[in-house]
Amino acid sequence: MRERLLKGGAEALADYEVLEYLLFAAIKQGDTKPIAKALLAQFGSLAGVLNADVNALQRTKGVGKTSAAALKSVAIAARRMARSEVSEKPILASWQALIDYLSIDMAHLTVERVRVLYLDTKNRLIDDHHVGDGSIDEAAIHPREVIRRAMDVGAAALILVHNHPSGSPEPSKADIQITKRIAEAGRLLGVTLHDHVIVGREGHSSMRAKGLI
Repeated sequence: MRERLLKGGAEALADYEVLEYLLFAAIKQGDTKPIAKALLAQFGSLAGVLNADVNALQRTKGVGKTSAAALKSVAIAARRMARSEVSEKPILASWQALIDYLSIDMAHLTVERVRVLYLDTKNRLIDDHHVGDGSIDEAAIHPREVIRRAMDVGAAALILVHNHPSGSPEPSKADIQITKRIAEAGRLLGVTLHDHVIVGREGHSSMRAKGLI
Protein backbone atom coordinates (compact mmCIF):
# COMPACT_ATOMS: atom_id res chain seq x y z
CA MET A 1 0.00 0.00 0.00
CA ARG A 2 2.83 2.39 0.84
CA GLU A 3 4.50 1.80 -2.51
CA ARG A 4 1.25 2.35 -4.39
CA LEU A 5 0.72 5.57 -2.45
CA LEU A 6 4.22 6.89 -3.16
CA LYS A 7 4.27 5.91 -6.83
CA GLY A 8 0.65 6.18 -7.90
CA GLY A 9 -0.45 9.58 -6.62
CA ALA A 10 -3.93 10.68 -5.54
CA GLU A 11 -5.88 7.86 -7.19
CA ALA A 12 -3.57 5.01 -6.17
CA LEU A 13 -5.61 4.09 -3.09
CA ALA A 14 -9.32 3.58 -2.53
CA ASP A 15 -10.95 5.71 0.17
CA TYR A 16 -10.94 2.87 2.70
CA GLU A 17 -7.24 2.29 2.00
CA VAL A 18 -6.45 5.96 2.67
CA LEU A 19 -8.20 5.66 6.02
CA GLU A 20 -6.55 2.30 6.66
CA TYR A 21 -3.12 3.85 6.14
CA LEU A 22 -3.90 6.86 8.34
CA LEU A 23 -5.20 4.62 11.11
CA PHE A 24 -2.19 2.33 10.86
CA ALA A 25 0.11 5.32 11.39
CA ALA A 26 -1.77 6.06 14.63
CA ILE A 27 -2.51 2.54 15.89
CA LYS A 28 0.48 0.57 14.46
CA GLN A 29 -0.88 -2.75 15.67
CA GLY A 30 -3.64 -4.94 14.32
CA ASP A 31 -5.70 -4.82 11.16
CA THR A 32 -7.06 -1.35 10.50
CA LYS A 33 -9.05 -2.27 7.38
CA PRO A 34 -12.24 -3.24 9.31
CA ILE A 35 -12.07 0.05 11.24
CA ALA A 36 -11.64 2.04 8.03
CA LYS A 37 -14.61 0.33 6.40
CA ALA A 38 -16.72 0.81 9.54
CA LEU A 39 -15.94 4.54 9.53
CA LEU A 40 -16.94 4.87 5.87
CA ALA A 41 -20.16 2.96 6.54
CA GLN A 42 -20.92 5.24 9.48
CA PHE A 43 -20.07 8.62 7.91
CA GLY A 44 -20.71 7.91 4.24
CA SER A 45 -17.50 9.13 2.64
CA LEU A 46 -13.85 9.96 3.26
CA ALA A 47 -14.75 13.64 3.62
CA GLY A 48 -17.53 12.70 6.04
CA VAL A 49 -15.07 10.80 8.21
CA LEU A 50 -12.44 13.54 8.24
CA ASN A 51 -15.04 16.19 9.09
CA ALA A 52 -16.82 14.14 11.76
CA ASP A 53 -16.90 15.20 15.40
CA VAL A 54 -14.12 13.67 17.51
CA ASN A 55 -16.60 12.09 19.92
CA ALA A 56 -18.58 10.62 17.04
CA LEU A 57 -15.39 9.11 15.60
CA GLN A 58 -14.58 7.46 18.91
CA ARG A 59 -17.95 5.74 19.00
CA THR A 60 -16.66 3.51 16.18
CA LYS A 61 -15.08 0.37 17.61
CA GLY A 62 -11.29 0.54 17.48
CA VAL A 63 -11.04 4.34 17.23
CA GLY A 64 -9.47 6.00 20.28
CA LYS A 65 -8.23 9.51 21.00
CA THR A 66 -4.93 8.99 19.16
CA SER A 67 -6.50 7.75 15.94
CA ALA A 68 -9.30 10.34 16.10
CA ALA A 69 -6.68 13.08 16.51
CA ALA A 70 -4.74 11.71 13.53
CA LEU A 71 -7.84 11.89 11.34
CA LYS A 72 -8.70 15.41 12.52
CA SER A 73 -5.14 16.58 11.83
CA VAL A 74 -5.59 15.59 8.19
CA ALA A 75 -8.81 17.61 8.00
CA ILE A 76 -7.06 20.63 9.53
CA ALA A 77 -4.16 20.30 7.08
CA ALA A 78 -6.59 20.15 4.15
CA ARG A 79 -8.37 23.32 5.33
CA ARG A 80 -5.12 25.22 5.78
CA MET A 81 -3.81 24.16 2.37
CA ALA A 82 -7.04 25.26 0.73
CA ARG A 83 -7.10 28.56 2.65
CA SER A 84 -3.51 29.34 1.63
CA GLU A 85 -4.63 29.21 -2.01
CA VAL A 86 -7.05 32.11 -1.48
CA SER A 87 -5.61 34.16 1.36
CA GLU A 88 -3.12 36.25 -0.66
CA LYS A 89 -4.61 36.19 -4.16
CA PRO A 90 -7.43 38.17 -5.76
CA ILE A 91 -10.43 35.99 -4.97
CA LEU A 92 -12.33 36.66 -8.18
CA ALA A 93 -9.31 35.45 -10.15
CA SER A 94 -9.01 32.34 -7.96
CA TRP A 95 -12.67 31.41 -7.84
CA GLN A 96 -12.26 27.63 -8.00
CA ALA A 97 -9.72 27.75 -5.19
CA LEU A 98 -12.26 29.68 -3.11
CA ILE A 99 -15.00 27.13 -3.84
CA ASP A 100 -12.62 24.30 -2.92
CA TYR A 101 -11.78 26.02 0.37
CA LEU A 102 -15.41 26.68 1.26
CA SER A 103 -16.45 23.14 0.34
CA ILE A 104 -13.74 21.60 2.49
CA ASP A 105 -14.57 23.90 5.37
CA MET A 106 -18.38 23.93 5.29
CA ALA A 107 -19.98 21.24 3.13
CA HIS A 108 -20.15 18.66 5.92
CA LEU A 109 -21.25 20.90 8.78
CA THR A 110 -24.36 19.68 10.59
CA VAL A 111 -25.49 23.22 11.43
CA GLU A 112 -26.16 26.15 9.11
CA ARG A 113 -23.27 28.61 9.32
CA VAL A 114 -23.08 32.13 7.92
CA ARG A 115 -19.81 33.82 6.95
CA VAL A 116 -18.93 37.05 5.21
CA LEU A 117 -15.69 37.36 3.25
CA TYR A 118 -14.59 40.99 3.19
CA LEU A 119 -12.34 42.07 0.30
CA ASP A 120 -10.12 45.06 -0.38
CA THR A 121 -10.09 47.14 -3.57
CA LYS A 122 -8.00 44.44 -5.30
CA ASN A 123 -10.45 41.73 -4.21
CA ARG A 124 -8.00 40.19 -1.75
CA LEU A 125 -9.36 38.67 1.44
CA ILE A 126 -8.94 40.94 4.45
CA ASP A 127 -11.47 39.40 6.85
CA ASP A 128 -13.24 36.03 6.98
CA HIS A 129 -16.00 36.77 9.49
CA HIS A 130 -18.08 34.04 11.11
CA VAL A 131 -21.40 35.81 11.57
CA GLY A 132 -23.12 32.96 13.41
CA ASP A 133 -24.92 29.65 13.20
CA GLY A 134 -28.58 29.20 12.37
CA SER A 135 -31.04 29.91 9.57
CA ILE A 136 -30.05 32.77 7.29
CA ASP A 137 -32.65 35.39 8.07
CA GLU A 138 -32.66 38.76 9.77
CA ALA A 139 -32.64 37.07 13.16
CA ALA A 140 -29.18 35.69 12.33
CA ILE A 141 -27.72 38.28 9.97
CA HIS A 142 -28.48 42.01 9.84
CA PRO A 143 -27.71 43.83 6.56
CA ARG A 144 -26.80 47.00 8.49
CA GLU A 145 -24.28 45.10 10.64
CA VAL A 146 -22.74 43.38 7.62
CA ILE A 147 -22.11 46.70 5.89
CA ARG A 148 -21.00 48.41 9.12
CA ARG A 149 -18.28 45.79 9.54
CA ALA A 150 -17.22 46.42 5.94
CA MET A 151 -16.71 50.05 6.87
CA ASP A 152 -14.81 49.09 10.03
CA VAL A 153 -12.33 46.81 8.21
CA GLY A 154 -12.00 49.05 5.14
CA ALA A 155 -13.61 46.58 2.73
CA ALA A 156 -14.64 47.57 -0.77
CA ALA A 157 -16.58 44.39 -1.49
CA LEU A 158 -17.85 41.24 0.15
CA ILE A 159 -18.99 37.70 -0.54
CA LEU A 160 -21.74 36.19 1.56
CA VAL A 161 -21.37 32.46 2.28
CA HIS A 162 -23.46 29.88 4.07
CA ASN A 163 -24.06 26.15 3.97
CA HIS A 164 -27.10 23.91 3.73
CA PRO A 165 -26.80 20.88 6.04
CA SER A 166 -29.55 19.20 4.00
CA GLY A 167 -26.99 18.77 1.22
CA SER A 168 -28.70 20.70 -1.57
CA PRO A 169 -27.11 24.09 -2.31
CA GLU A 170 -30.17 25.56 -4.01
CA PRO A 171 -31.11 28.99 -2.56
CA SER A 172 -34.31 29.34 -0.58
CA LYS A 173 -36.66 32.33 -0.66
CA ALA A 174 -35.11 33.54 2.60
CA ASP A 175 -31.62 33.26 1.07
CA ILE A 176 -32.68 35.38 -1.90
CA GLN A 177 -34.45 38.00 0.21
CA ILE A 178 -31.57 38.59 2.63
CA THR A 179 -29.11 38.70 -0.27
CA LYS A 180 -31.06 41.46 -1.99
CA ARG A 181 -31.28 43.46 1.24
CA ILE A 182 -27.52 43.22 1.82
CA ALA A 183 -26.79 44.12 -1.81
CA GLU A 184 -29.01 47.21 -1.56
CA ALA A 185 -27.48 48.27 1.77
CA GLY A 186 -24.03 47.91 0.23
CA ARG A 187 -24.92 49.96 -2.84
CA LEU A 188 -25.95 52.87 -0.64
CA LEU A 189 -22.50 52.98 0.99
CA GLY A 190 -20.31 51.92 -1.93
CA VAL A 191 -19.70 48.31 -0.86
CA THR A 192 -20.19 45.73 -3.62
CA LEU A 193 -21.77 42.36 -2.93
CA HIS A 194 -19.95 40.15 -5.43
CA ASP A 195 -21.86 36.97 -4.71
CA HIS A 196 -23.70 34.80 -2.25
CA VAL A 197 -22.29 31.27 -2.32
CA ILE A 198 -24.23 28.38 -0.82
CA VAL A 199 -22.32 25.19 -0.06
CA GLY A 200 -23.73 21.69 0.44
CA ARG A 201 -22.61 18.10 0.19
CA GLU A 202 -24.15 17.99 -3.29
CA GLY A 203 -22.07 20.93 -4.56
CA HIS A 204 -22.34 24.69 -4.47
CA SER A 205 -24.58 27.42 -5.83
CA SER A 206 -23.68 30.98 -6.89
CA MET A 207 -26.50 33.49 -6.75
CA ARG A 208 -24.70 35.76 -9.20
CA ALA A 209 -24.40 32.89 -11.69
CA LYS A 210 -28.13 32.29 -11.25
CA GLY A 211 -28.88 35.95 -11.98
CA LEU A 212 -30.23 36.58 -8.47
CA ILE A 213 -27.85 39.48 -7.74
